[in-house]
Amino acid sequence: MIRPVRAGWAGAVLVCGKCSKKLDGGFGKGGRVSLAKALRKDLGLKKGRKAALGVVETKCLGVCPKNAVMVVDSAQPDRWLVVPAGADLDEVEAAVFASVPPPG
Repeated sequence: MIRPVRAGWAGAVLVCGKCSKKLDGGFGKGGRVSLAKALRKDLGLKKGRKAALGVVETKCLGVCPKNAVMVVDSAQPDRWLVVPAGADLDEVEAAVFASVPPPG
């Protein structure tokens, strides 16, 4: 039987895990943290379905930019973002969460 499970997410962001792995970090203080972890920490998000927004690291999204990570906002699946390594997290958040304002 299929049944729904509630989540506290107002939206979800998909971050390519393969791109993140190739960069071996690239974000946060010292450039040692993956983009997904850096976004969660900067926004103060919990991990899992009780978070205000979902930041999910996926398998390969099929677009492999050099020195960057692919990101998809589930509210705008027609608009994929190429986020270069070391990009300012405030700028990334503004671009990624253009349709859903980040919490806090």
